[in-house]
Amino acid sequence: MQLKVTGHHVEITESMRAYVEKKFERIVRHFDSVIDLHCVLSVDKLQHKAEVTLHVSGSHIHVDAVDTNMYAAIDSLTDKLDRAVVKHKEKRQDHHADEGRRAARV
Repeated sequence: MQLKVTGHHVEITESMRAYVEKKFERIVRHFDSVIDLHCVLSVDKLQHKAEVTLHVSGSHIHVDAVDTNMYAAIDSLTDKLDRAVVKHKEKRQDHHADEGRRAARV
């Protein structure tokens, strides 16, 4: 997995980069096929915005979060991304395989 963290109107410090890496370890647990993550951290007046694009095999997932604190925005972003990844994973599962097994038992 490759993680690219960039800043727009904000300097990315080592502590920010380490915090983002630590938070995104949680996302990698769901998928073995995560190709790369591109995270953009930006500041507009009093709003701190965190965006991420996750590239997995066959799809792209984009999530963003806005908060008054950058670390809170990153926390919110990882929660949203976690839910989006679980939803994407459920969509990719074949739910029709269980129907055949149930019909065979009856």
